[in-house]
Amino acid sequence: MARHRNVRGYNYDEDFEDEDMFGQSVEDDYCISPATAAQFIYSKRDRHSSFTEPLEEEEEEEHDDELEKQKALNIALSSLDQARLFSCLEHMREVLGETVSEQVMIDAALKCQFDVSKALELVFKQDCNTNTSTKPVSQDVLSTGKPTKGRSCDLTSIEAQNEIVPKIAKMTVSGKKQKMGFNIPSAASEVNGQSVPLSAKGQPMDDIMEESESTVPLPAQINTSQGSDELNAISIIKSSGKSKQKINVKEELEKRQGGKQLLNLVVIGHVDAGKSTLMGHLLYLLGHVNKRTMHKYEQESKKAGKASFAYAWVLDETGEERQRGVTMDVGMTKFETKSKVITLMDAPGHKDFIPNMITGAAQADVAALVVDASRGEFEAGFEAGGQTREHALLVRSLGVTQLAVAVNKMDQVNWQQDRFREVTSKLGHFLKQAGFKDSDVFYVPTSGLSGENLAKCSQIPELTSWYKGPCLIDQIDSFKAPQRSTDKPFRLCASDVFKDQGSGFCVTGKIEAGYIQTGDRILAMPPNETCTVKGITLHDEAVDWAAAGDQVSLTLTGVDIIKINVGCVFCSQNQPIKACTRFRARVLIFNFDVPITQGFPVIIHYQTVSEPATIRKLVSVLHKSTGEVVKKKPKCLTKGMNAVIELQTQRPVALELYKDFKELGRFMLRYSGSSIAAGVVTEIKD
Repeated sequence: MARHRNVRGYNYDEDFEDEDMFGQSVEDDYCISPATAAQFIYSKRDRHSSFTEPLEEEEEEEHDDELEKQKALNIALSSLDQARLFSCLEHMREVLGETVSEQVMIDAALKCQFDVSKALELVFKQDCNTNTSTKPVSQDVLSTGKPTKGRSCDLTSIEAQNEIVPKIAKMTVSGKKQKMGFNIPSAASEVNGQSVPLSAKGQPMDDIMEESESTVPLPAQINTSQGSDELNAISIIKSSGKSKQKINVKEELEKRQGGKQLLNLVVIGHVDAGKSTLMGHLLYLLGHVNKRTMHKYEQESKKAGKASFAYAWVLDETGEERQRGVTMDVGMTKFETKSKVITLMDAPGHKDFIPNMITGAAQADVAALVVDASRGEFEAGFEAGGQTREHALLVRSLGVTQLAVAVNKMDQVNWQQDRFREVTSKLGHFLKQAGFKDSDVFYVPTSGLSGENLAKCSQIPELTSWYKGPCLIDQIDSFKAPQRSTDKPFRLCASDVFKDQGSGFCVTGKIEAGYIQTGDRILAMPPNETCTVKGITLHDEAVDWAAAGDQVSLTLTGVDIIKINVGCVFCSQNQPIKACTRFRARVLIFNFDVPITQGFPVIIHYQTVSEPATIRKLVSVLHKSTGEVVKKKPKCLTKGMNAVIELQTQRPVALELYKDFKELGRFMLRYSGSSIAAGVVTEIKD
């Protein structure tokens, strides 16, 4: 209370009489008591006070600095050159300090076209010349032409120092996202015989500055004394490359990840075959899950009464998945092998979540089919009603040609070779009918719970006595990476849309074709809305670009999130994707007992789109091998038939022809919870 009494009892009238007050700065980060504060409060009339004198001097110095800066900027420079001038002056001050005036540094920077090393050298030479001109020349120098011993200007040491200094820290701007970069001023490209400074990525500085939304407000007054050479250089810089510099995607892809190829792997199979446990244990053995986290999962799974599900919890992260013990959504993560960077997608095996499985399979390059080797379990998943057949058929229809079959839970049958052969023979016959080549299907005996034959070849005598093949990770590493459509227009199908922190929102999905850079303007179809790519995230890391095959998250601005849905296709503005409600397709009917007629209702599963549709017309029946028309305008289609049909959707769907974009030309037809056909788009009507 004493502190408050002092404040209330203090008489401020004498100090506050109609005068402008000066006091302590609000920016000071320390506190003082009101009793001691009185000595810092004074008025302008106390001119004789010792407090006012240093303030007046500081005001005069600041005023002189402002005049000097204003004089320095009274030059006809573009915003780019003004920014380069400031950057040059800042680094010259770090070397020269207060020994050289601001105007001398500005003149040197302009004469040397903002090259720090040259400007410093010029200032040092001028300093040496002034020193030698003011000092009397000794008789020894006149007679011998050599300077006497003493302090001299060593140009070699100056040049050596300049070689260390010239890295300039500047802000490189990609769209609206700013990052620090470094540039060596001597590195430049020639435009019309003149050197143009480049950024750290080789992009002209003019392009970078134009992309920035905010520029430094500088006066643009004309000084007629400016040399014509400098003005010519400025005009040359302005005329150099207005368009955004494009990257060489193939070269950048080779540099990324140390030359390792990218591979998208989906894990499929019947429910309870052990997919999540198998891949979770594999990630643990590869070091992607530490021991502390694994111990936590083990303790939590024991408390929940699901001790055997500890490794499955690595990929099943949601509470509902862990409670039910069933994968419901596609879990995604990344790991590396000797020669590949693998994007792993753990697809659900339950029949109720087949649409989610199709979403994962549509984004995959290769697949791992997990089957249960236990007696009765394999038969339950393989026979009618099981998902082993349907999953294998779906991934083949969606373009996957390479398949690794992990015969899981072999430890429960004591690693018997006879059981392994029985499983592989039944599977091999079916997979061949589904369209897989024998040379592209590989069988690996494994145990997801014990971790045998996953990350390294097993040493169990019961297995090594008859199996000499690779372990699962080596088999995945031996897959061939597909050719990426980087030279085609940009295409990305949204698999998730969510609001992130900050401005804009995020869209995740796989880039099917082309590439994208931050700052690019893209088009969303079918809403036909344009937006700007503010940021790109690849495997939880912010990047400046991404290409075909990458699973990315794009931060978008310039469009309302309400207009963007899962299934929207983002494409290039110059070559947009077509949106339609009616199209023709060539389909293959699966083992479906109900005849398909005109007007038959179906659900189209296309990439991440799930859209109701109607078979509007049965155009023709085709020969399975030759593709020739066998029958026109059939009344119905039955199982095993190859036909051309016309489909009508309720809402517009963005599609591509199969001949142009294989990845965006495939789709699946489902009816009443069963997959009835697979097809490719042949003609877009409207």
